[in-house]
Amino acid sequence: MSKKKKYYTVWKGHHTGVFDSWNDCKAQIKDYQGAQYKSFSTFEAAKKALKGHYKDYVGKNKSFISELSAAELKKIGQPNYNSIAVDAASSGNPGIMEYRGVDTKTKQQLFIQGPFEEGTNNIGEFLAIVHGLAFLKKNNSNRIIYTDSRTAMSWVKKKNCNTKLDRNSKNKPVFDLIDRAIMWLKNNSYNTTIVKWETKAWGEIPADFGRK
Repeated sequence: MSKKKKYYTVWKGHHTGVFDSWNDCKAQIKDYQGAQYKSFSTFEAAKKALKGHYKDYVGKNKSFISELSAAELKKIGQPNYNSIAVDAASSGNPGIMEYRGVDTKTKQQLFIQGPFEEGTNNIGEFLAIVHGLAFLKKNNSNRIIYTDSRTAMSWVKKKNCNTKLDRNSKNKPVFDLIDRAIMWLKNNSYNTTIVKWETKAWGEIPADFGRK
């Protein structure tokens, strides 16, 4: 079965507009710090999005109805909004990767890094948590961190990024960040609690890039 065609809106990049292939979109966002882009299933939807704002299409919660029972939802409860949420997105594994952190309640973006030419989702999730830890410590904040990646939580706990990705010239900027993150974990103490986001109960994590 052939893949369904997608159209790509680029709000910020080397060139902006609507592109009808991933390779064309990739050329616009590669090595462009803070690139803003998203895929759409029709040209009309992509064109309409281009006239709007990135924040209206990326990271907004879709209408979500949990499939969990009332008892399960009651047991899980509601998110703690005295928190930040972090997430990563990778177009391919490996592929172009970026990560960010947002205020869990307002979804205000607090930090973002990328897109990087080559990375993985797990690496991005790891870097996002460590960035969040440093951000909260710097601001003397007692907020917790939500992540939807148990793998990244494990890596942070072990103070090691256990990726199988080999270092090369394309991913050097990412591995430079990994080295810095590991050094930060080994040289800093923190009281921040890292909590798994309950996707099945609450929907996509607020920091989600909305590109699924």
